[in-house]
Amino acid sequence: MKKVWPDAGAALDGLLRDGMLIAAGGFGLCGIPELLIAAIRDAGVKNLTVASNNAGVDDFGLGVLLATRQVRKMISSYVGENAEFMRQYLAGELELEFNPQGTLAERMRAGGAGIPGFYTPTGVGTVIAEGKEVKTFDGRDYILERGIVADLSIVKAWKADTTGNLVFRKTARNFNVPAATCGRICVAEVEEIVEPGQLDPDAIHLPGIYVHRIVQGAHEKRIEQRTTRKREAA
Repeated sequence: MKKVWPDAGAALDGLLRDGMLIAAGGFGLCGIPELLIAAIRDAGVKNLTVASNNAGVDDFGLGVLLATRQVRKMISSYVGENAEFMRQYLAGELELEFNPQGTLAERMRAGGAGIPGFYTPTGVGTVIAEGKEVKTFDGRDYILERGIVADLSIVKAWKADTTGNLVFRKTARNFNVPAATCGRICVAEVEEIVEPGQLDPDAIHLPGIYVHRIVQGAHEKRIEQRTTRKREAA
């Protein structure tokens, strides 16, 4: 089966529709599928629900979909870098389902593993627990969290072979693996594509069985928060 596509728009052809649930990998601006996000923007689909650790920044990452008002709901754990996100949420224009970071990662992992739900103590006694089933195990309360199964997963990897095996680089691995596995269809953008056998099997982070389409492209590697100190005098 052909997995390598010429560009992000072609890789998403036939997969997008209004109202779908998309799981997006990455952490902050690290390891985000920026090419696929831009292609979703260009496709014009709307009323999207996006499960992602964060919502990017105002002009980059998922922030570009917020700017075009294509996102109806975010399922996230951190949204502090996006002024437009804050404006839409406070104005009642955007739904937000907050998840503790580990819970969100586990919801994606569980969905990809075919596990419909799991119990966790994280969030017990807070607004996170409102409306959720609570059970007691060994004297401790746990809340039921549902696994996430997305219509589409979009992820970004460092290297891939043509069969879809993926290698992520350092922090860019965050959320990409569970996001990839929880989608009914997974599209990955990568920096480099090699032939089968050229990746060390022990270095593969995600087997190609989870990946349906791949696109290669150049990526802008932004620094989310630049911190510097004054140079000391000679």
